[in-house]
Amino acid sequence: MASVELRGLTKRYGDLAVVDNVSLTIDHGRLVCLLGPSGCGKTTTLRLIAGFVEPSAGEIRVGDKLVSSPARTTPPERRNMSMIFQSYALWPHMTVAENVAYGLELRKLDRDTIKRKLSAILATTHLGALADRYPGELSGGQQQRVALARALIVEPETLLLDEPLSNLDANLREEMRFEVRRLHDEYRYTTVYVTHDQSEAMTTADVIAVMNLGKIEQAGSPEDIYERPRSEFVARFIGSSNVIKGQALDESHLSYAGSTLRCTGGRFVAGSAGAVAIRQHVVGLWAKKPDTMENVVPGTVVRQVFLGSGRDYLVEMPDRTQLRVVTSAAENIPQGAAVWLHLPPESCRVLSG
Repeated sequence: MASVELRGLTKRYGDLAVVDNVSLTIDHGRLVCLLGPSGCGKTTTLRLIAGFVEPSAGEIRVGDKLVSSPARTTPPERRNMSMIFQSYALWPHMTVAENVAYGLELRKLDRDTIKRKLSAILATTHLGALADRYPGELSGGQQQRVALARALIVEPETLLLDEPLSNLDANLREEMRFEVRRLHDEYRYTTVYVTHDQSEAMTTADVIAVMNLGKIEQAGSPEDIYERPRSEFVARFIGSSNVIKGQALDESHLSYAGSTLRCTGGRFVAGSAGAVAIRQHVVGLWAKKPDTMENVVPGTVVRQVFLGSGRDYLVEMPDRTQLRVVTSAAENIPQGAAVWLHLPPESCRVLSG
């Protein structure tokens, strides 16, 4: 295993910086997800790490070796990395066993070693019973496991995955998230995983790096990214927070919709515009005004949707802004009703930008 370090990594196409001064350290044996919308630069970053693309500026180091810089780039086949693509790229004329063992055959390992390693990886990936089948005879999830087994059997220093579950249906995608994590825990390769699916990232990653417009907006543990977003983009992209904007009264208080909110997790500049994020499911919805709580704002229900396990409300505030609130299914307040929202101070997280 080896750490992967990106230092000021930049890739330009003409005047457009697709990857813009990205710095990130991925420690030995960690799984890092590059998460973001289409066009944010995450796949280009992965291709830079793999060596398929040369950087315009900055460098990539694997362990103590410089593998990419504008001056020189180590070719992909000499990086001891395995990459899994969206399409799986399995050989249709080869059986599962032949596909998985292909990398060992290229390395000209002896027959007994190949047989031993193949038997072990097929057992680990639950493919032993399918060893003699062809890719066309497999389900999407089985093909994905074959691609994982083929990548892992060559014992790479680094494993790269580019949207590996995007071709699967919703139920199978959820199942395979846990499978990817299980295999990572089994082998502990340094792994870089690209996805646009926040649930996928939350399930699999040790560290999530949220990308936007070629930059990393925030990197941290799944819990840190979810509970403590630093920017409006991260707050909206991870977990669909409400973003509340108003005028800062002092370091910790925001004037919003005729009410005063006490906020945490950062400091406002008094007299300036300020913004906070709050998750939809932590907002309290009351049919009557509570007497003793702070951070209570009046509003009117403009939409209510029954979701089975809960209800999704859209509430309009006195300043005509709207907040979404998710409650239990038992909380049934009709459209047009006057309500009061409780925005817990500890959940109103100050945003830096």
